[in-house]
Amino acid sequence: MIIKSVDLETVCGVTSRMPENTLPEIAFAGKSNVGKSSLINALMNRKSYARISATPGKTQTINFYNINREFYLVDLPGYGYAKVSEQEKQKWGQMVERYLHGSKQLRAVFLLIDIRHDPSANDKMMYDWIVAQGYYPVIIATKLDKIKRSQKDKQLKAVRQGLGLPGGATVIPFSSVTKQGRDEVWELAEKEYLI
Repeated sequence: MIIKSVDLETVCGVTSRMPENTLPEIAFAGKSNVGKSSLINALMNRKSYARISATPGKTQTINFYNINREFYLVDLPGYGYAKVSEQEKQKWGQMVERYLHGSKQLRAVFLLIDIRHDPSANDKMMYDWIVAQGYYPVIIATKLDKIKRSQKDKQLKAVRQGLGLPGGATVIPFSSVTKQGRDEVWELAEKEYLI
């Protein structure tokens, strides 16, 4: 995937109407500190287009990035951040649900899981919830550079088991530092979802 242009076209808050896009959309979901902004910046070949924050839970909106005027990369708000009130969490949940139900162009959801840890209860809940909405998320195991190479297979197995993934489910190990996994994400997106 050659990135020629990136535009942050629409930012939707809790009360916003979702855009009625005519181009395909691929969405990215993940826990607040899983490295979603870093992944999105790596995919878009931009240093800091998606804001990376020292404070998890910063993305409280759904951000639509128009890529090459061909499709949208959709950044969903991070979930599971403790310092946010239950009421706020509920609002975000409803906003994401509205998007997953309402988008006519959504082709795929990528769910980010930190490869260093077993999936949390929130991760499992999010996975099951995305499946319940009719999507089978592609799993991206982030922060690959933070573990030893010898631990990779063991940790990938823990991710698969922790989420209860079906046999053939795709899990892509990813590092925003080395960019390992970037090409695999784009290849899969282009081949399966952006035709």
